[in-house]
Amino acid sequence: MTAPEAVNEAAAVLREAARTGVPCPPVRTLLPKEDVASAYAVQRLYVERSLAEGRRLVGRKIGLTSPAVQRQLGVGQPDFGALFADMAVPEGLPIAPGRLMQPKVEAEVALVLGADLPHREPTVADLLRATAFALPALEIVDSRIAGWDIGIVDTVADNASCGLYVLGGTPVPLDRVDLREVAMTLTKNGETVSQGTGRDCLGGPLTAALWLATTLAGLGDPLRAGDLVLTGALGPMAVAAEGDEFTARIEGLGTVSAAFGSATTQGARA
Repeated sequence: MTAPEAVNEAAAVLREAARTGVPCPPVRTLLPKEDVASAYAVQRLYVERSLAEGRRLVGRKIGLTSPAVQRQLGVGQPDFGALFADMAVPEGLPIAPGRLMQPKVEAEVALVLGADLPHREPTVADLLRATAFALPALEIVDSRIAGWDIGIVDTVADNASCGLYVLGGTPVPLDRVDLREVAMTLTKNGETVSQGTGRDCLGGPLTAALWLATTLAGLGDPLRAGDLVLTGALGPMAVAAEGDEFTARIEGLGTVSAAFGSATTQGARA
């Protein structure tokens, strides 16, 4: 199988898993060993197909920024994926059962850009000027790979294991909070399941965002005004199931919550 054929085959396998709701075997067996470039080619096919279907691209997520998450998944470098408008879940609206396959929850800092970041070598000053505000966020990560049996190639190909996300409702300007020093606590049904600080996110959420801005600019697809950036987990992921309720408190940014509906949940669901 040629490299382009392998990329197309991996994309088709992941697409079928999404269609059926049945996780698939690792796609790393289809791609050249540890070939991250081929994995991003698979991801690009997913993004292109999504755009052709009318989905709206609203930003990017950064994954694998937390040492704890890297240890959980057995990988050693960050990655990125695409965020679409239909992945956003309004806070307070339960997530419908069956919408995700193998969900886990991460607490993160979200940034919203107010200006483009087109420079091939953006600086911290460029990033600070371009960022309109920060928000607390929950990313509900998901994997189309059975049992989360993933390496870096699998998660990159699978859009960096992105599922859904929930944003807090109170924007905070960057001059009001030191994102490196924020403390995070994530609770599940009232019990603490994850803790961390801003420094646990690749040394700081702005450091992670600068890595993303530099990477995307180098690819000719820079971050733009209005883009949302999920900067990465501040602590370990927590497994989610029907009926679970999660709340993250991030010092200086406030709280954000997500609830997973059950078969008996009444009313609207995301």
